[in-house]
Amino acid sequence: PTLMLPLRKNIVLEPPENDGRPAWNSKLQYILAQVGFSVGLGNVWRFPYLCQKNGGGAYLVPYFILLILIGVPLFFLELAVGQKIRRGSIGVWNYVCPHLGGIGVSSLMVCGFVGLYYNVIIGWSIFYFFQSFQYPLPWAECPIRRNGSLGLVENPECEKSSATTYFWYRQTLNTTSTIADSGGLNVKMTLSLLVAWIIVCLAVIRGIASSGKVMYFSSLFPYVVLFCFLVRGLLLKGAVDGIAHMFTPKLEKMLEPQVWREAATQVFFALGLGFGGVIAFSSYNKIDNNCHFDAVLVSFINFFTSILATLFQVCSFCSNIIYSAHVDFLIILILYLTNILLGSSVLSLSLSLSLSLSLTISWSSFAPSLSFASLSLSIPLSLQSVQGTGLAFIAFTEAMTHFPASPFWSVMFFFMLINLGLGSMIGTMTGITTPCLYLILLQFPLSISLSVCCCIIAFFCGLLFVQRSGNYFVTMFDDYSAGLPLTIVVILENVSVAWIYGTKRFMQDLEDMLGFRPHAFYFYMWKYVSPCCLIVLIAATVIEMAISPPGYNAWVEELVSQPVGKQCKVSYKHFILTLIDILCISLVTEFAVSARSIYFSLYFPS
Repeated sequence: PTLMLPLRKNIVLEPPENDGRPAWNSKLQYILAQVGFSVGLGNVWRFPYLCQKNGGGAYLVPYFILLILIGVPLFFLELAVGQKIRRGSIGVWNYVCPHLGGIGVSSLMVCGFVGLYYNVIIGWSIFYFFQSFQYPLPWAECPIRRNGSLGLVENPECEKSSATTYFWYRQTLNTTSTIADSGGLNVKMTLSLLVAWIIVCLAVIRGIASSGKVMYFSSLFPYVVLFCFLVRGLLLKGAVDGIAHMFTPKLEKMLEPQVWREAATQVFFALGLGFGGVIAFSSYNKIDNNCHFDAVLVSFINFFTSILATLFQVCSFCSNIIYSAHVDFLIILILYLTNILLGSSVLSLSLSLSLSLSLTISWSSFAPSLSFASLSLSIPLSLQSVQGTGLAFIAFTEAMTHFPASPFWSVMFFFMLINLGLGSMIGTMTGITTPCLYLILLQFPLSISLSVCCCIIAFFCGLLFVQRSGNYFVTMFDDYSAGLPLTIVVILENVSVAWIYGTKRFMQDLEDMLGFRPHAFYFYMWKYVSPCCLIVLIAATVIEMAISPPGYNAWVEELVSQPVGKQCKVSYKHFILTLIDILCISLVTEFAVSARSIYFSLYFPS
């Protein structure tokens, strides 16, 4: 089969053959590599948080719809392009048209930014993994210290928050109260980051043949752990009530635009679109591989993993809360029926439940109905609004302290996080090294030198994130370096294939490559629906960035006991805003280069 560019009918592009590229040893290795790349840390902590925040079962409806409309078609597109042209992100778009190489460069830039801080999170997981070989777990109780005549007392900062929160912010990160105060390097986190980069480097330099074998373990082990956690969680009291509470749809939430925007963003990033890793992995396939089957399979494995992680969170954490609330509700009911509390028309009663749950009952509203739904439940302040990295290192560690043999479960959990993170990091680094090899035409063993150099440079750049203020920089890069840039990269990829190369021609190439013509559903998704959805997503993201001033949640010791909780919203300092400006300038440059590429491809093909 041949590829011909629109408006350039005199030029025929032959797909490269016998290019000496390595190939996957088996189809299973390839599938596990794609699963390992797409299924990452976000499936474990971001999806459960968004599901709980946006109405439980009601969130799954827009998520599944957008997975079909955006996720699967665009994932299929990247797989097909990589497999057809057999090059990395820069080589693919240069091959389609020399003017489109800017899209690959943009993808490479995003991979670089994300890889810098993503491996820091793996380093945190490595630190918690080694800390888990203790009984009791070091975050199970507040540390005790001697205080003169008072004898042994709990650390006041820990006592005002919680043991898991204190261990995360003070004993692990030893974080400063502001991003302007770097606090110097955190030695423990620096060593953890070094270990993380050594592991990634060893996996990448061996090439896809060896990294594919690594995927047998790193991709399958997390499912074993999640399944064990799920079974263990289902045996906890209140697990069924917790699941029912979580997945009972709040249908009114489906009418809120923010729910759909966050669902689209999660679908988008869950599959790893725009990073270049999907294209790079697919480029090592045989030309006749059924990439359509791969796209559907990996997409729904990803969705299944997110559901499994959500069930684990509900069964292990929320079920204890729901069960405790039921027990105390029955106690209040018995007291009421035995007239112990008679004579009070309005009574506010607070009970301290397990997991420090705060339950408050307004007796005037409670007495007439006597239903569990009338209880007002609130998770403790130290666990409220926990998302992102905090969900794994605060909320999940809190849940595991209530498991029998908690060190064993903690070791398993953080080893699972390490494997999930490494699978994504290997894909991210492949998305960097593969196009670089194309640019400078390095062959083995010089490619090993390139991989080692990339990892060394990334480690030294990553020292920014292992300062005592490093957690704030991780949040900043997560907010500004990946979201909008990746969305722009993918919509430009979509436009390049559907409108510049031509959807009909691309469908014909797929028929020649696969042996069958994909359903017309993909034609309309690529041509109209997916670009429109992505444009709406970009507009919503820009509006949100415009109306929300840049800031971060800071750990301020003096405010730990305040009713608003341990964290306070702080605006970025001037030099940090300058760094954000640099990220935004990189984003604008990326968009300008890619848009210029598309413009010249359309109007000046020669």
